[in-house]
Amino acid sequence: MADEQAAGRGSINISGVSGAFAIGDGNNVVNQPGAGAPPRDPAHEELLRQVRELRADLGRLVASSQTAGLDGELAVAQAEIEESGRAGQSRLTRLRQALTDAGALTGLLASAGAVAESVAALLGN
Repeated sequence: MADEQAAGRGSINISGVSGAFAIGDGNNVVNQPGAGAPPRDPAHEELLRQVRELRADLGRLVASSQTAGLDGELAVAQAEIEESGRAGQSRLTRLRQALTDAGALTGLLASAGAVAESVAALLGN
């Protein structure tokens, strides 16, 4: 060990590193934090918040085929917004139809009205 340190090859201890780093000659390091997360526009961010709220409200109701169907569409819309930063037109159309199909159920929940309004605004209706 003493011979290694004398030759400039002592031990190295690295801890608590955050970000990118390289050891040695000729390395090229690129650090792009958050590069995979797409930006969300405010309207889709609001829709995402409302979808999460409606899903929580649905969880408080007695489970039925209507709650399951609507929750399924909400879950897919939520995942799409989280992954891509927005919900596509076809997803918004399916979500609007699921809200319509569960009309009696969603009439009881203010959060469903908020989601329906956001979807209509994003679809330009």
